[in-house]
Amino acid sequence: MQGTLNSRMVGGVVGGLAGGVVFGMLMAMMGMLPTIAGMVGSSSALVGFLIHMVISAAIGASFGLLFGAQSTAYGQGAIWGLIYGAIWWVLGPLVIMPLMMGMGLQFGMALSSPMLMSLMGHLIYGLVTGLVYAWSTRR
Repeated sequence: MQGTLNSRMVGGVVGGLAGGVVFGMLMAMMGMLPTIAGMVGSSSALVGFLIHMVISAAIGASFGLLFGAQSTAYGQGAIWGLIYGAIWWVLGPLVIMPLMMGMGLQFGMALSSPMLMSLMGHLIYGLVTGLVYAWSTRR
């Protein structure tokens, strides 16, 4: 197990915040931040961005804990980040968020254009998270 759990978690938060900023910019351009805000009964893009960043940091921390030992080089970080981004695409917009909003599972929508854009965003988030994790733990 490479690195302490604490250093892996911190590296994951750093990577998750970096990935969250990039993904958050994409979400803002697509007008999706108010949808995220809807998880707490708001429609504010700012509230949506803040929720998104908190989630990004938490998911980044879990990336560091779960995959940090395997993500010490850039290539490894990229691969594990992409895998983790895909996992969170399934968990986030297809399972957790719809259930929180009383909509039911969204697996039937997985191949719709908005969900494919969400997949791209989650993959970009994972890629950035994994690369920044590798960078931050190599310094």
